[in-house]
Amino acid sequence: MFRGRLFVVVLAYLLSCAAWLALPETLHAQSILSGGRIGEIRIEGTQRIEAATVRSYMRVNPGDPFDPVRLDDSLKNLFATGLFADVRLERDGDTLVVVVAENPIVNRIAFEGNDRLDDDTLLQEIELRPRVVFTRTKVQSDTNRILEIYRRSGRFAATVEPKVIQLEQNRVDLAFEIDEGPLTSIRAINFIGNREFSDSTLRDEVTTVEASFWNFFTSADTYDPDRLTFDRELLRRFYLNQGYADFRVVSVVAELTQDQQDFIVTFTVEEGPRYRFGAIDLQTTLRNLDPEVLRSEVTTEEGDWYDASEVDRTIEVLTDEVGNLGYAFVDIRPRVERDRENLTIAIVYDIQEGPKVFVERIDVEGNVRTLDRVIRREFRLVEGDAFNTSKLRRSRQRVQNLGFFRTVTVDNEPGSAPDRTVVKVAVEEQSTGDVTFGAGFSSADGPIGNIGVRERNLLGRGQDLRVGFTLAGAATELDFSFTEPYFLDRNLAAGVDLYRTTNDRGRQSSYEEERIGGSLRGGFNITEELRNVVRYTLENRDITDVDNDASLLVRSEEGATVRSGISNELIYDTRDSRFDPREGFITSLRTEFFGLGGDVTFARTSASAGYYFSVAEDYTLSVRGSGGTMIGLGEETRISDRFFKGGNQPRGFEFGGIGPRDRNTDDALGGKNFYTGTVELSFPLSLPFDVDVRGRLFTDIGAAWGIDDNSIPITLDDSSAPRVTVGTGISWDSPFGPVVIDLGLAVVKEDFDETEIFSFSFGTQF
Repeated sequence: MFRGRLFVVVLAYLLSCAAWLALPETLHAQSILSGGRIGEIRIEGTQRIEAATVRSYMRVNPGDPFDPVRLDDSLKNLFATGLFADVRLERDGDTLVVVVAENPIVNRIAFEGNDRLDDDTLLQEIELRPRVVFTRTKVQSDTNRILEIYRRSGRFAATVEPKVIQLEQNRVDLAFEIDEGPLTSIRAINFIGNREFSDSTLRDEVTTVEASFWNFFTSADTYDPDRLTFDRELLRRFYLNQGYADFRVVSVVAELTQDQQDFIVTFTVEEGPRYRFGAIDLQTTLRNLDPEVLRSEVTTEEGDWYDASEVDRTIEVLTDEVGNLGYAFVDIRPRVERDRENLTIAIVYDIQEGPKVFVERIDVEGNVRTLDRVIRREFRLVEGDAFNTSKLRRSRQRVQNLGFFRTVTVDNEPGSAPDRTVVKVAVEEQSTGDVTFGAGFSSADGPIGNIGVRERNLLGRGQDLRVGFTLAGAATELDFSFTEPYFLDRNLAAGVDLYRTTNDRGRQSSYEEERIGGSLRGGFNITEELRNVVRYTLENRDITDVDNDASLLVRSEEGATVRSGISNELIYDTRDSRFDPREGFITSLRTEFFGLGGDVTFARTSASAGYYFSVAEDYTLSVRGSGGTMIGLGEETRISDRFFKGGNQPRGFEFGGIGPRDRNTDDALGGKNFYTGTVELSFPLSLPFDVDVRGRLFTDIGAAWGIDDNSIPITLDDSSAPRVTVGTGISWDSPFGPVVIDLGLAVVKEDFDETEIFSFSFGTQF
C-alpha cells in the first residue's frame, strides 16, 4: 500500500516537472521577473549606444514593481528600435539586468556582377547606407528591391545573394552578389475573344511590343506587370471610343516559355455589342443660363457610334463655354441611360453649380533644374483665385509648350478647408540642349550641312541660347541668339541676335553676298492668343564676286550698303501645340521699314496663316498660306531685299527657283511680290516595327514676281502664274533626333524655273 502511494507521488512530481519544463520561456521569465520592486536597472552589452539611450526605451524605472506586462512592453520597444540583434531581461535580486547585443554598423556596401545597372543606380534604390545600423530584415528588403528593379528592366532570371563580412568593432561590409541573367523579352502577344478587331490592330493600341531586332531602342518589349496593367486600361479606352460600352478585359496571362527566356502574353477579352448615341440633352439649374445656347458646343450627335472620348471632349468644351459666360464654379456630369435592347446610350449633360473653391496654393515637384518661377509664371491661376478647370488645363498646356518637360501632370486635391484646393504640378524634365545636324541635297547647290548648339532652358531660368553654323556649297552662316522670356520679371521677352552670313549665289544670280549685323527684339502678349514682337536691325550687306557675264541689274548693285530699320510682327496663335500641332489656327502679319539711317530705304510687308484640324484618329489636315509685297521709297528695290521663293516653300523647287530671271544670263533676280499655299495631310505609318514615324502627303502652290521698272536694259522672264508641286514625305522622331525626308515633284511650272526633288535633314539631342 505504501509502495503504491509512493509510486503515485513520484509520478505526479515527475509530471509536474515535465509540465514546468514545457512551459514557454516567457512564462518562466514572467515568473522570475514578478514580485517585489525594482531597486536598480543595470545595462550590459552596450558598445556604441549609451546606457541612458537603452533606459529611455524602458517602460519601467527604479522603484516600480516587477510588472511582467510593462517589462514585456519594454522588451518590445527595445527590439522595435532596430538597434539590437538580441535583448534579454534578467533579475539579480532587486536589480533588473538588461542584456543587449547591438546590431553591427554597415562599414561599406558593394555590388558585384552588375553590368546593366551601375552602382549609383542601385545604391539610390536600397535602404541600407554606410554608417547605418545593419539588420537582416533591411538586407532582405534591399535584396528584394534589387530583384524588383531587374524585373522591371526585363530580367526575371536575375538573382541577388547578400554576403556579410564581419569586421572589428562590430562593423560589417555588405556585398550584393548579382547574377543579372538574360533579358526576359516578350516573344508573342496574343488576344482571345476579339472578333471586331484583329490582333495586329490591338497590338498597336498597347504599349507592350513583341521582341524583334528593330526594337533595340525601346524597353517596351520586356515583361513588366505594371505595363500590362496599363495596357488593360488602354484596351478599355480603345473599345469605349469605338462604341463597345460593355467591353472588359477578362484576364491577362504572362507565361514563361520552356527555355525560361521569354514570356508569351495573352489578353482574354469580351467585346460585347456596339452602341450608338441615343438622345442627347442638356439640363441646368443655373440661374439665367439657357441650355439651348450651349447646344452648338455639343460634339456628340444622336445616331453616331458611341465614343467615350467625345463625351469627355464635350464636357471640356461646355465647361469652358459656361466659364466664359461668367459662371466660375461649374460641375458638369453626364447622366447615361443604356438601352441594351436597341443598343443605344442616351446622355443628359447635367450642368450644375459646383462648389465654390479657391486656390490655396500651387505645389510644384519634379523640377530638378528648372526654377519654380519658370513654371509658375505660365499658370493662368494664382493663389487666391477662384478655381477654374479651363484655366487649369490652359496652364498645363502652357507649361507643356515650354518644351522643357517630357510629361506635365496637373491635379488638384482638397486643401485645409472645404472651400480650398491645392494644385499639384508634377513635371518630368527632359533634355533641353540640342545639337542639331542637318543634311540635304539641292539640284543647284549640291550637299548642304549645318550644325547648331542650343540650350532652351539656360541654368533652369527658361532662357534660350543658340549658336549655329551652316556650311554648304553655296553658303556659310554663323549666328548667335539669346532670349530672356521674362525681361525685368515682366511678361516681356527680350533678346539679341548677332550673325555673319555669306551666300554664294553664283549659280542662281552670279554673285556672292556677305551680311554682318544684329538685332534687338522685344515681344509681349496682348491677350492669351495674341502676341506682338518689335525688332530693330542694323546690318552691313556687301555684294561681291559678281561674274563678268552677270545680269546688268546684278552688276549695278555690286558693293556694300548699310541697312537700319524696324519691324513689327503681330501673331495670333490658338494651336494646341507649337511643336506638333493637331488642332488650331495661327496667323501673323509682319511689316518692316528700313531707312532709319543707312543707305537703303524700303517698306515690306508679309502675312501668313495656318489652320490645323483632325479628320480622323491621329490624322491631321493642315491648310497654310502666305503672301507679301514690298516697295522702294524714293529708290528702286534691290535684289538682296526682294523675295526669293523655293526650297522649303514651295517644295520641289530650289531656293530662288521661281521668280523673275534675266533671260540672257539666267540669273534669278527675286520678286517684289509672292504668295504660297500648302494643303498637307499628316498620318501615322503602321510599320512592322515600333518606331514613331509619320507620313504626309502635300500639295504646294506658289509664285514670286515683279521687279522695278528701271533704265537698265535687260530681257526679263517673269510670271505670277501659280506653280504647283505634289509630294510625299516622312518624319521620324528617332533616338538621334528628328529625321525629315521630302520628295516633291513640280507638276506645274514655267520653263525658266529651277527644280529639285529630294531633301533630307536629321538632328540629335543631348
